[in-house]
Amino acid sequence: MSKIKKTFASYDAAPENTSHIDLKAQYDLFINGKFVKPQSKQYYDTINPATEKKIASIAKGNEKDIDVAVKSANKAFESWSKTEPKERAKYIYRIARMIQERAREFAVIETMNGGKPIRESRDIDIPLAANHFFYYAGWADKLDYAFPNRKPKPVGVVGQIIPWNFPLLMAAWKLAPALATGNTVVLKPAESTPLTALKLAEIIQESGLPDGVVQIVTGFGDAGAALVNHPLVNKIAFTGSTEVGKYIQKAVAGSNKKVTLELGGKAANIIFDDAPIDQALEGIVNGIFFNQGHVCCAGSRLFVQENIADKVIQKLKDRMKTLIIGDPMDKNTDIGAINSKEQLLKINNYIKIGLAEGAEMYQTNCALPSQGYFCKPTLFLHTAQSHRIVQEEIFGPVLTIQTFRTIEEVIEKANNIPYGLSAGVWTDKGSKIFNLTTKLRAGVVWANTYNKFDPTSPFGGYQESGFGREGGVHGLLPYVHF
Repeated sequence: MSKIKKTFASYDAAPENTSHIDLKAQYDLFINGKFVKPQSKQYYDTINPATEKKIASIAKGNEKDIDVAVKSANKAFESWSKTEPKERAKYIYRIARMIQERAREFAVIETMNGGKPIRESRDIDIPLAANHFFYYAGWADKLDYAFPNRKPKPVGVVGQIIPWNFPLLMAAWKLAPALATGNTVVLKPAESTPLTALKLAEIIQESGLPDGVVQIVTGFGDAGAALVNHPLVNKIAFTGSTEVGKYIQKAVAGSNKKVTLELGGKAANIIFDDAPIDQALEGIVNGIFFNQGHVCCAGSRLFVQENIADKVIQKLKDRMKTLIIGDPMDKNTDIGAINSKEQLLKINNYIKIGLAEGAEMYQTNCALPSQGYFCKPTLFLHTAQSHRIVQEEIFGPVLTIQTFRTIEEVIEKANNIPYGLSAGVWTDKGSKIFNLTTKLRAGVVWANTYNKFDPTSPFGGYQESGFGREGGVHGLLPYVHF
């Protein structure tokens, strides 16, 4: 198959003599250890959101492809589930090492396909993905010790559907614990960002993992629906929108399928007057502008104690002026491209809604690239709890600001949303931190930091943010029964 050579001179971490990577012009489905053509014989284009140019043609899998993949996984489960745990661990560890060895390639592809700054792909996404495989490789032969009074058994065939904001990392979050516990998997990547999952398929193939243990089927919503509804699938793990999560809940109602859902969020980032202001300022910026705000746990609602509000807001405006928006492949870029034209339209529509609701908008006076999908970092002042921009997930670089006087007031405001995924608290009082963490309805609460992740720590939410946990020993539980 012909290949397209891509050169990225701006990527500063390239080893010597590796100023290019190779991408195929066309990618097929990965089923039963081989790349196979879709039964529909149809392909679609995946593009670079920073340039709006085609990267490659991607197989459009459908219900028939899902059926073949699930049956292949079901057959492989017979032997994989009986494989010695220490042998399963070796495969998972090998995959982790191969991700590390090809970290530069994965980082470049992730940035090309998703639009995030290369610095984030290189320093955060790819290392974390490898670390999740390393971590769960260590768990494979320790399950019986972790649950001494209950012998865990794998659930069977797992259908996993991942989003476009962290493609490789979300694949790692889901694949690693499923494989460690002896399950087989059919993974469906997001249609707009399939490339690192397909590169992962190449690694899986080269690692020697038995055929059929992992299938990767690209496609659109119909393929995802077919996976959810397939009778041989024993569990669904989904990360994505609350709307789709609700559909999945309805679809599996009455069945015996296990389900974990990691859905939307609208996190409160709370700054008290005794907080380290400059440190908190970086936490605010990281909380909302990291990955262009394409983060389910983004700190998109800022609450500042009233007596320091003017100071914090002015410092935030000054800090926003220093942010560099542009080419994601440039190592100096802070904010890259919005993932798709559709997402950019959604974000811009919310900005219009915020103005119509009477909020005061501030944007940096910066020039955006003439091509690609870009959005200026935006904040809204004088917002109210009833505003849609406060209540609804925007999933972009848009921050709302409200003030508060007392702990009781900010807790009430922070909890007054349908979501419950994450929150941040900034103060130098430990007692205040513990007080809030017990009262904030959020699955993850960061104290004097934000957006810190570790494979050993569980992640997940409440209410319309979903249920179930990924990461840590808690991340094993959805993939076993006792």
